[in-house]
Amino acid sequence: MSQNAIADVETLLGEMTQQLRALQIENPLMIGIHSGGVWVAEELHRRLGLEEPLGSLDISFYRDDFSRIGMHPEVKPSNLPFEVEGRTIILVDDVLQTGRTIRAALNEIFDYGRPARVVLAVLIERRGRELPIRADVAGSQIELAADEQVKLTGPDNMSLSIQKPS
Repeated sequence: MSQNAIADVETLLGEMTQQLRALQIENPLMIGIHSGGVWVAEELHRRLGLEEPLGSLDISFYRDDFSRIGMHPEVKPSNLPFEVEGRTIILVDDVLQTGRTIRAALNEIFDYGRPARVVLAVLIERRGRELPIRADVAGSQIELAADEQVKLTGPDNMSLSIQKPS
């Protein structure tokens, strides 16, 4: 398994923070997708000084491909400590590739209510979309070979690497 550094996560988080501030969203809610998206969301939430608590989603049961990829061995409950109805939500994930995780997250969010708007923020956006979903805010866009994956490790001292299956 090769591990090549992609970029400094601190730099990417700084870029995302600037992009989110430029959107001038008034009183947004922030939701991170388990697990890497929650790590990224925690840092963005702190940097933006958001007052509402941070929400988290575990979309394992909402995936349309879990029989193909296998169930995540450690399913965690989602935690949305606020009303989503009519609110602007910043949905955060670590890597956007196929779009299936985001589709599943949107399905779960809509089970809680109908937000006014959802802004998608991702640390890394890469090719390979299977659904017409794109990020509004991205720390970086990269191109990788089909057999390569981006891996975020953390939550303390987050770092990104490119990995090939062994």
